[in-house]
Amino acid sequence: MSTPSNSNVEKSGFREAMCRLSSAVCVVTSDGPAGRLGFTASAVCSVSDDPPTLLVCMNRMSQQHVPLRENGVFSVNILNGEQVDVSALFAGVGGLSTAERFERVAWATLVTGSPVISDCVASCDCEISHIHEFSTHSVIFGNVVALRLSEPCLPSLSYFARKYHSLEAH
Repeated sequence: MSTPSNSNVEKSGFREAMCRLSSAVCVVTSDGPAGRLGFTASAVCSVSDDPPTLLVCMNRMSQQHVPLRENGVFSVNILNGEQVDVSALFAGVGGLSTAERFERVAWATLVTGSPVISDCVASCDCEISHIHEFSTHSVIFGNVVALRLSEPCLPSLSYFARKYHSLEAH
């Protein structure tokens, strides 16, 4: 695989292009030997359904990066269209500690012990299978070991053009 080339694309232009890529808003959570953590993420993607696998991209400078790796497990909680406050909470708005953030949401656990936030569209409980380092980020692959789906399917929270949107199934 080749290394990144020098690009003529400016960081601000790339960021503007990426804000035009609609993405689901998720909160990634984990618990284990390194402690409980949670952060808002939009860089989440399905990889395969055999075995069920997804990936999360995470900045390596994040204070939660090392603990997530050490825990070896995580849950991806796909937020519903009315959970903008949950997104902001886990993005650090308000400056609350991790413990305080989890006190403000209802949650349970599935197989891995990672927190699964209530009222999400879906939650995928994962064991880390592989981590690939690229530039400033880690691409963290997780084998999905358990699921929780809302019934009925709730509207999903999306982020597009630097704004939140609620998407309903039709």
